[in-house]
This record gives sequence, structure tokens and C-alpha cells, in this order.
Amino acid sequence: MRRSALAAAAIAAVTAAAGLAVVLAAQPAANAATLPNGFRSIGYMPSWAGSATAIQYNKLTHVNYAFVLPNSNGSLGGLDNPSKLQQIVSLGHAAGTKVSISIGGWNDGNDSAFEALAGNATARTAFVNNVVNLINQYNLDGVDIDWEYPDPGTSGNNYTALMSQLSTAMHSRGKLLTAAVVSEGGTASGVQPAVFGYVDWLNIMTYDGGSPHANYDWSVAAVNFWKGRGLPANKAVIGVPVYSRPSYVTYADLVARDPANANRDCVTVNGVNECYNGLGTVRRKTSWAMANGGGIMFWELSQDATGANSLINAAYETATGGVGPTTPPPTGRTGRITGLASKCIDVAAASSANGAAIQLYTCNGTNAQTWTVATDGTLRALGKCLDITAAGTANGTKIQLYDCNGTGAQKWTYNTADSTLRNPTSGRCLDVSDNSSADGARLQIWDCFAGANQRWVLP
Repeated sequence: MRRSALAAAAIAAVTAAAGLAVVLAAQPAANAATLPNGFRSIGYMPSWAGSATAIQYNKLTHVNYAFVLPNSNGSLGGLDNPSKLQQIVSLGHAAGTKVSISIGGWNDGNDSAFEALAGNATARTAFVNNVVNLINQYNLDGVDIDWEYPDPGTSGNNYTALMSQLSTAMHSRGKLLTAAVVSEGGTASGVQPAVFGYVDWLNIMTYDGGSPHANYDWSVAAVNFWKGRGLPANKAVIGVPVYSRPSYVTYADLVARDPANANRDCVTVNGVNECYNGLGTVRRKTSWAMANGGGIMFWELSQDATGANSLINAAYETATGGVGPTTPPPTGRTGRITGLASKCIDVAAASSANGAAIQLYTCNGTNAQTWTVATDGTLRALGKCLDITAAGTANGTKIQLYDCNGTGAQKWTYNTADSTLRNPTSGRCLDVSDNSSADGARLQIWDCFAGANQRWVLP
């Protein structure tokens, strides 16, 4: 995580989140996020930007306060803005959200203090004791070590020794030990597999890489890289940037320039193609992490937008099943169903044969694009039903036309908040393959993330 580069560019604190949609409005603000199967939603809050009162505690399980710097003799540097940390602890604990102190950070690439203290048994012990004292002083729930980065070899051995001592000190006191780690590559081997047993989880910094920046496939591959090294899935937390590359424009600024940017991943700003993670990508990453990892992490909270455009909110909605009622589509309607690029759901070649492909196509008013929303939750055209091929439930299973048979492969529910059509049997949504708006793009099922290729307008 970068302090110097981002601190200089930090904009004013993001204001408190606006009121929630109907279903969430009933949830008291004093309740912490309750996410399925111990899933974590983690946000870093820097000392130099943002307001303690703007944090969406009821949508986060953990907040990491960044940063305290270590000294080579094992002492700790001064804590920036201690009153802010005290307020975060007070508000966080009132909401049931855990708060940890994050030690280190990018620090202009200077990790010499970590190198020195980790390699000296006396300094290492002093460091552990000073961390315990800091946690006790501020009533914190744990520590997050952000050493960027221990090198393979001697440095990695010393890192392992440090994390072993910290693990004993933290876990014997009922406190958390986590660490932020590089996304992938040779440097990652400086974090030896023994460390996986010492930490509660690793915050994998899956950003500042990939083309475009922090894209879905690259981020998933980075987490799988760590899992391939032996990191348990429930300790693998995928990181999300709340800023663009290459110029570090905050997501809040991007959305303020144009609210439509919330649903994009790249946009031109001052002649530069800035890439980031919009709402759809965050939802998609959250869905993947829920099935394949242990949580999602944001760097950093002060850069988020508010209300419905908040990335924190998008992750929370995805993890909790979304906002708004999911019901059978309104029945008795007949007409076209439009989606990406205002194109229509279409039966290829207007064929009524079983297995006819269902595709996206320019609206033309034909019977191949005329759908009836039936009372049994099916969508019907040409006398047959919108059907998942072979009753498949996997991502990428194609959609076809088939004789109506009353099976779960032909049932659909409609989320009135995000306009998705979900198949309850698979738990996945009607999706346009490859996010393509080209005529003939096939429809499939995919993890629900409410991207533009999963939003539909019914008759």
C-alpha cells in the first residue's frame, strides 16, 4: 500500500453514506456487517485522509488504520492523528466492527527498518512487545503487518521468525494477526508458507498490476497464485483499488466527474486512460471471493463514493444477496426484453427447434424477440421456454430455447433493485457472454454481479 504517492493526491474526506435502499434501511446502523460463512469485508483507513464518521461500519467486518512505521531497534514511530484512531475504535466497536493497526506501508520503498529489526532477536522481541502495548493502549483488535517486501532468502527467514513471535503474542491474547502481501511474482516467496499458519488471513494487494489495472482475471489469478503456494482459501483476501492507474485518480473523483463512471472500469481523464474497478467488477470479485476465498479488501476508504455508487456498499450487497426483493418477474406481460446496448433477447434465426440459441440482437419487433412473462416464473417465446442447457449450473452454461417442462432450469426471478434475472436453482444470473454488445452474442448464466451485461428491462 502506498502512503507517500496517495497522501499527496488525497482529496477531501468522503462524506457519510446516504440512506440505504428499502431492505437495508431496516438494519440499524449500530449493527456490524454480518456476512455468510465468516466472509470478511476489510477497509484500510489512512491517518491522513477521510473522516472516522464517514466509514460504513455496518458494511465492514474490519477496519485497518494505516500506518505506524517501525524503527530498526524495534520501537514504533509516532502514531499520526491518534484522536482519529480513538474515534474509529469507539464507532467501530459500537457497531461490532473490529479495528487493527497497520504497521509499515510502502514508505517510498524503504523497508530497512523491518529488515533490521526482524534480523535481530532483541529488536524483534522489542517490536512485538511494543505492538502489544500499542494494541492495549488503544483497545485494538489486532495488528496488520505491511512489510513491502521481505525478500526471498535471509529476509524471508527473518520475516517468518517475526510473524511466529507476533502470532504467539496476538493469539494468546485473543487478537488478530494479518499481513498485506504483494500480488504475485518472485518477491512473494519472501513470505514463506510457514507464515500461512501464523496469520488469520493475508490481504493480497491485487492492484497496481494487470492490464487494464486490477482487472478481474488478473486479480483472480493472483489470489490463485497464493492458494497454489499453500495459502488456505479462507485466508485468501482479494484486494480492490479505490483509485485508478496510472494517475491515481480516486474513485470518488471519477464518480463526481460523471456518475456513469461507477459502472465503468476505464475512462479518459485529462487525455489519460484511467482504469480502476467499477461497481460491476467489485460485485464480480466479491462473488468470486465468496466461492473461492476468505474476503475482500479495499485500499482505501476515504477514496470511495457514497450511496448507491459506493464500492463498499456494492461488496456488502453482493455478499448479503443484494438489495431489494427478488421475486418472480411481473406476470402477464408480453413484449421485448432489452439489455446491453438496448438490444433484445432474441431466438437465433427465429427457430422454434429445441436447442435454438438465445442471443443478444438488434431489436426488430419480430416474434423471435417477443417474450411472455408466465405465471410459473418462465419466460416464453415461439411457444417454448428460456432454458439453461442440460440444466447446467456452472458459469458459462449457455441459454437455449426448449420445450417448457417445469424444471428449475427454466425458472427465473427478477431483482427489482439491480434489474438482474436470477435462476434460483443455479444461483446465477442471465448474462451476455464476454460483455459483448455485438449481434449474436450468446446468453449464458454467470455469477451475479449486476454489471451492464446482466441488467434487463422487462416488457
